[in-house]
Amino acid sequence: MKPLIGRSIGILGFLPCCLGMLALSNLGAAVALAQTQAPTQIAQRQPAPVQLVLVGEKQIRQKDAEGKEKVTWQAFSPQSAVQPGDVIRYTLNSKNTSDRPVKNLVVTQPVPQRTIFILNSVTAAQEKSIAVVYSIDGAKSFVEKPMVPVKLPDGKTVNQPAPAQAYTHIRWTFNQAIPAKTTVSVTYQVKVR
Repeated sequence: MKPLIGRSIGILGFLPCCLGMLALSNLGAAVALAQTQAPTQIAQRQPAPVQLVLVGEKQIRQKDAEGKEKVTWQAFSPQSAVQPGDVIRYTLNSKNTSDRPVKNLVVTQPVPQRTIFILNSVTAAQEKSIAVVYSIDGAKSFVEKPMVPVKLPDGKTVNQPAPAQAYTHIRWTFNQAIPAKTTVSVTYQVKVR
């Protein structure tokens, strides 16, 4: 199966986004799932009003002529290869293809297998109108700041922030309607294990 990075899908669709240690297709599948308040469209099998396009880029670090480190991003291709320690930036573009605003858009994206989510790497162009929550239990529950119980040397158990490797999913809730024919984008980064 060819990777679908850069291809669009409809609402409630799945988007495999594969990476690999030696080749792009060996790392695992990530899923983009969008939901809106439009159950009748799904039941009637009408075209979805939102298309999702997931784009992956590999971080490239190089030194310039003055010896200063320069960071650039290289788009994935089917021949792309990643190694342990490589940083990958995903951009998830949600395009309202309809002639009306789309309300209550929720997009959930898993952290791909064999990667670790990079804390504080989530960005969005309209940050004030987008709520971001995270899951550490395979998308069963989402919270803004995941916590895990940790047993201290004295035997007490306290809740502490979850480590990056515990994160399994990211969810964006768009609190403002997405205007017709408009695309909104969110990004996040992961590190290859």
